[in-house]
Amino acid sequence: MLYPKIDDLLTKTDSKFTLVIAAAKRARQINDYFGSIHRHELPLVNPPQVEAISRKPLTIALEEIAEGKLTYKRVVEGIK
Repeated sequence: MLYPKIDDLLTKTDSKFTLVIAAAKRARQINDYFGSIHRHELPLVNPPQVEAISRKPLTIALEEIAEGKLTYKRVVEGIK
């Protein structure tokens, strides 16, 4: 993966684990968004927050993290 660079992404989160979990959760949301659009349903999640070249949900999620559009909150049970 050339962009966004892993080093840049790690400055946006406190650990690699947090980066993976936050990106995976957002990628699932983006995938649900595209699926609901494809099924002609009303999307229940936010659309992608960046103009991405790629159509892959994980890449879009990582670009959102790199641009600071995606934040996370650490709670006792996990990340929300």
